[in-house]
Formats: sequence, structure tokens, C-alpha cells
Amino acid sequence: MGSLSALDCTAGDDGGGVLPYPPARRDESVVDDYHGVQVSDPYRWLEDPDSEETKAFVEKQVEVADSVLMTCELREKLKGKITKLFDHPRYDAPSRRGDKYFYFHNTGLQPQSVLYVQDGLQGEAEVLLDPNALSDDGTVSLGPFSVSEDGKYLAYGLSSSGSDWITIKVMRVEDKTVEEDTISWVRKVYRHQLDTRQQRVLLQPDGEKLDAGTETNINLYQESYYHFLGTDQAEDILCWRDQENPKHRFDATVADDGKHLLLYTHEGCDPVNKVYYCDISALPGPGGLHSFKESNNGTDLLPFIKLVDDFDAKYAAVANDGTTFTFLTNKDAPRYKLVRVDLTDPSSWADVVPESDKDVLEIARAVDGEKLVLSYLSDVKSVLQVRELKTGEFLHQLPVDIGTVTRVCARRQDGVAFIGFTSFLSPGIIYQCDLGSGVPEMKVFREIQVPGFDRSEFQVKQVFVTSKDGTKFPIFIGSKKGIKLDGSNPCLLYGYGGFTVSITPAFSVSRVALAKHLGAVFCIANIRGGGEYGEEWHKAGSLAKKQNVFDDFISAGEYLVSQGYTRPGKLCIEGGSNGGLLVGACVNQRPDLFGCALAHVGVMDMLRFHRFTIGHAWTTDFGCSDKEEEFHWLIKRPWEACPDVQYPATMLLTADHDDRVVPLHSLKLLATLQYVLCTSLENSLQTNPIIGRIDRKSGHGAGRPTQKMIDEAADRYGFMAKMVNATWTE
Repeated sequence: MGSLSALDCTAGDDGGGVLPYPPARRDESVVDDYHGVQVSDPYRWLEDPDSEETKAFVEKQVEVADSVLMTCELREKLKGKITKLFDHPRYDAPSRRGDKYFYFHNTGLQPQSVLYVQDGLQGEAEVLLDPNALSDDGTVSLGPFSVSEDGKYLAYGLSSSGSDWITIKVMRVEDKTVEEDTISWVRKVYRHQLDTRQQRVLLQPDGEKLDAGTETNINLYQESYYHFLGTDQAEDILCWRDQENPKHRFDATVADDGKHLLLYTHEGCDPVNKVYYCDISALPGPGGLHSFKESNNGTDLLPFIKLVDDFDAKYAAVANDGTTFTFLTNKDAPRYKLVRVDLTDPSSWADVVPESDKDVLEIARAVDGEKLVLSYLSDVKSVLQVRELKTGEFLHQLPVDIGTVTRVCARRQDGVAFIGFTSFLSPGIIYQCDLGSGVPEMKVFREIQVPGFDRSEFQVKQVFVTSKDGTKFPIFIGSKKGIKLDGSNPCLLYGYGGFTVSITPAFSVSRVALAKHLGAVFCIANIRGGGEYGEEWHKAGSLAKKQNVFDDFISAGEYLVSQGYTRPGKLCIEGGSNGGLLVGACVNQRPDLFGCALAHVGVMDMLRFHRFTIGHAWTTDFGCSDKEEEFHWLIKRPWEACPDVQYPATMLLTADHDDRVVPLHSLKLLATLQYVLCTSLENSLQTNPIIGRIDRKSGHGAGRPTQKMIDEAADRYGFMAKMVNATWTE
């Protein structure tokens, strides 16, 4: 094939060269019958990540991608600028347990943020747990963690290479001694006094050792356990399982009173769940759970009582006084509200804070005894309120800038709340709010500063765009001040559009670098399918209405072109996970509208996604090919509709330890696009490159060390810069 590195892979407005893609075997014998429709799947063999053929395919694709990236002249410049911008101290909002405060801090370029502890707000901060000491390359990360009520014990989950599986360890906070307890193959960890709660799916009952994160097994038969410190994992109490519903997933948490154990059951990814409870203080015997463990030898589940036994709404406990519980719910309230119920009278529910006419209630925290801090989303911008817990009466509005409240750290016994905030032009502020002193004041506790970033150089505005069916949706547009609307600007359009996820204003050093040095416009599209306007907005972009999501995103691109922000050859679209699907679908439907496409860890095999790891949970948003009507929502053959249109330069990004959206999605699409558009044609129009960036020792995104984030950003935006013919300005 000759030297790949010597190829001219220029694309965009100036045309380009043709890549000699490595051939991938097509097994034409693999044909599935979907309700009478024959569908070929010639790259089924790529579903086996451990086969030598798959490994060889990956290696060849890495070579192709590297050869293209070597020609991207601005990649190293971007890497240098992004690294410099990344090198600044970062903090998370502190949370209190006992008389201690716990928070994360990164000095700048540390691979993983470090967990600190200090006595009171005036005490000297000490390193409690440094994940960077747990691996040479920073790929062991600290996942979910919880601190006991008295602040004496830390239960923490460790993830390797970005896998969703974690191993739980326990540390004594006072002397930082790690206990012998080790709990493996866990998804979540909970906190109450000296105990941890954990959920476990046993992938290999025969005990075979696996490299967590590389498996594709479907996740079924989840179980919820209770672990006692100082005991072996095999002695954990099985709290709950449901053999008749293998796809159900469980969350368990103990109310602040230490008595009520709440069990939430989820069927898919829709915001609906069941709620069961168990009064663990009323278990027979003097020792509560200890007595229960000794008396039943693991043969009985905890005696849960059903409070909500239908999947018709979402419920999340906010506070309780004895048997009286306050819940955040979307029951008959697509924008959410607060309700109250007494467990002794489960048929009587009362509204505490009614649903807003327009805004979405996202966060509710009981604080300072009898108060609530509520965070609403109003046209994709956060609004903070303080209300009475008992009556829901409005007390105060807390002033925040246009942006996103990322976290409210406070509990009912805390008179002081710490509130995290960010925006497109604010790297991060942590506010300290004293809720017990008359009118609460938002004092700046910490403000993150980024050397070299001057917010006065940039501008951001929100506009509303009309979609194909007449629906209006908001987009944020950011850039350097003074840009010309003559269609000459590179533009990065980002979207998600699914699973009730809201894409709110947030700071990004990569976007700052693109805007400052490439003159790029960056745009966030708040399209249907997300949660920006509540459950109705979500439903308008899911299942049979999923096409609305793609129409919205395409309309955003058309708007940016029509208003002179950019032109098709300079417009790059980007998204991850469900957003990767968004990018793939829009490239298929409107390849003429975009000059470049970046699809991260996307859900691409829409007929078989439910067969791998947690994919079955996504059928609530996508539908499932096993059902005839839903199959017809999912099946598309776009290249047959537009054979004479070149696809934009495309980078599909995946990682070898992504056990959420497994790599086979991107690998199969990569092989398909290269074959259909290039290697199967004698005279292909496709000169724009189609490549895959396949990372090692990484997962779906969480837990990536800083250097990996920088390297990936430099690769994808260096690729974008080359493909849209961006020029550098110092």
C-alpha cells in the first residue's frame, strides 16, 4: 500500500487525497431476518474484542489514523495551548461529615484529582487519598465514594482504565489506614455510619478472572448487598434481587435518620422508578441487620414494603421526619415538583412545591433544619431559590450569573451550603452561603483562575432556532469578540439530544483555544430528547420521535450557515455517546452540510445495541429491533439515498475499556463507511478521510487522566483544523 504517513490527506474546501484503507473481511453469509426484512451484518466478527482478527483490524486502523494525524500541522500547537490552559488549580465544592470537610483538588496537570480532608473550614488540608499513587500512568481513578456520618470512615471505589466496574476499599480517615475489606465487581457504593452498600453483577460465577471493561456480556440479574466492615465479601447480606425481571437495576440508600432503607428499581433509562422501603431499625432481634444476617443465613431478602410499585414516574427522596417523606418527582409534573407522603398512609400524597409553569426543578436539598435549596433550569440557565421545607413557601432567590449550578453541597444539619457554578466564560466558582443568617449571602469561597484566559475577549449569546416542524429550540453561540459574519469562520457545533440529559453552559479550555487561536465559533444546541425543558422535551425526541433530534441539530447547522457564522466546508459537528449517534445520523442524512464530524463512543449499531453490557436499558429512548414497529424506527440505509455526495471528514473515537458503549459500535461503522464509500467503488468520490481514534486503557470517558484528555482534544481538534482549513492566530 505504500507509506501511509506520506499521504496528502487534505480535505475541506481545498479538496484532498485518497487514503488506501486496509481491507476488512466481509462475511456476506451473516444475514438476520427482522420481521421479514433481511439485513446483512458482514462485520459481525468485530463484535469479538478478543479475536486476533479484531485486534489486527484495530492495529491497522490505528496506523491509518496516525498517518492522517501526522499531517495535521496545528495539532501540536493546539496541544501546547490546551496544556497551558489546563495547567491551573481546580477544586470541587467541599462536603461536611462530622467535624471534617472533604473535597477534590488538582494542582493543574495531575493525572487524577486528589481527595483532601480538613478539620473545619479553618483547619489545615491534608491529602486523604491520592489516586495518582495507585498506577504509573494515572489510569486507576477514584470513582464513587462515601464518608460515614461521623467522618471516621471512607468507602471508595477504584476503577481501572475507565471501566464502569469498580472495586470498593475502606479507609480509616484518622490515620489513613486501609482496611482489609475488598469488594469486587461493583457498580455503586452507598454510605451510612460504618457500613457500605453495594450492588454487584456476577459476570463469571465460575470465578474466571476478567479484564474489567473489555467484556461485552449483557448485564443482567443485578443484586443489591449490604456489607459489614471486617467481613469477607462472601458474607454480605443479599438485600434484594428479582429473578423474574433480569434487566431491572437497583439503587439503595439509607435516609438521614438511619432507619429507613430506600430501594429504587429502574427498568431502563426513562426517568421512572419504583420505590420500596425497609425500616431496618424494626428488624427482629437486638442487632438489627446483624441479627437478620445471623438468623436467615442469606436465605431471605430484606422485608421491603412497596410504596410505589409502578414505572409511571420518577421519585427521589429529599428529606424525612420519621415516616413522613418529601420526594422530588415528575408524577403528573413533567418539569418536576416536590411532594410529601406518610408511609403509614401511602395513598395520600400532597404537593409541597408545585410544578413551575416553565422552569425545570433539577436539584432539591434539605438544609439548615427546615429549609430547601432548589435549583431550577430556566431556558438552560440555572436559577436558585430558598424555600420552607414544611410548606414550600418561597423565601429568597440566590443571585447567580448566567450559567450552571453544578452542585449544592449541604445536608439538613448544615447551616452553610457550598454551591458550585460554571459558565462558558467562568472556569468555576464555589459559593459559600450561610442559610441561617437572615437574607442568605452568596460569598465567593473559591474562584478558579485560568492563566492566559481573559473573558473580556469573548462573547456568548443564546438564540432560538426553528426546526423542520416549526418547533423552536435554543442554541448558545460563543466566539471571540468582533468576528465577521461572512461565512469564513470555522465552527464547532455540539449536541446530545437524549436520555433527559441537559447540555448546560460549562467552561472548556479546548473551546477557548479554538476560539482564540483558530477564530472558531463554538455552538451548543439544546435539541429535543434532552431534559432542558422537562420530560415533554425528552419524549419529543425519543422512540418514534427520535428523528426530531436529528432535524433540530441539522436546523442548528443550517442556521449557523444562513447567518454567516460559517459555511458547510468549515462546519464541524461533535457529540459523544448518544451524541455520537446524533453525529452519525446527521452525517448520513445531510453529508453536504458539514465539513468535519467527530463522533465519540457513539451508539452506532441500532439493531443490536441491546445485546451488549447495559445496552438493553437504552431501549426506552431508542426502541428495540426485536419489536416490529420499533425495528422500522431504527433501520436506515442512508448511502443508498445519496450516492453522489461526499461524506465529511470523519473521526470515530472509541476506547478499548468502554464497557458502556462497547467499541464494536464504532469499529463496525468504521469498516462499513470505508467499504461503502471508498474501497467498494472503482471511482470513489470520497477523498475526505474516515478514520478511527482507538484509545488504550480508557473507557467511556469517566476517570481519564489529564494527559489523555489533552492528547485526545489535540488529536480531534487538530484533525478538525486541518479538515476545515483553519489558520492559526497567536
